[in-house]
Amino acid sequence: MAPAEEDLRYPIGKFAAPASSSPALRAEQIATLGALPGRLREAVTGLDDTRLDTPYREGGWTVRQVVHHFADSHANSYIRFKLALTEDWPTVKPYDEAAWARLADSRLPIDGSLVFIDALHARWAALLESMNAADFARGFVHPERGRCDLAYTLSIYAWHSRHHVAHITSLRARMGW
Repeated sequence: MAPAEEDLRYPIGKFAAPASSSPALRAEQIATLGALPGRLREAVTGLDDTRLDTPYREGGWTVRQVVHHFADSHANSYIRFKLALTEDWPTVKPYDEAAWARLADSRLPIDGSLVFIDALHARWAALLESMNAADFARGFVHPERGRCDLAYTLSIYAWHSRHHVAHITSLRARMGW
């Protein structure tokens, strides 16, 4: 992959797991998740359908698909957190994100997903803020990734939040929107 293409695909860089998880780091990551609905709304404010249907890079998802992907991905993660907190290392079901992005509901107006993300992140942040260190050591088994503890998963979704918002904001900057 050419450097410019990699920059478009990973505008904040590829995910790198932190060396360890501390209460301060988790608090920062939870704040990132709590701030996502506002940051996402800000990123898409004023975009008409033509701009929403513009891919953030050649071969990439459209802005509309990215917004709907947040709803899909973060709902799955929220459910995985709840499963991990109530079961002993449950095995979760992976899903084909690209196939989901091609489904008809990913072409709907984004308002429904934005409202959903508002509600989802309010609940998810409240759940995360209630968790202690032992809770973050719990986890689930992903058939493709193996055992994933919740501290690691939190770090992925904090990065994921910044990653996809940056797809939108970097596209807007490049296009002068």
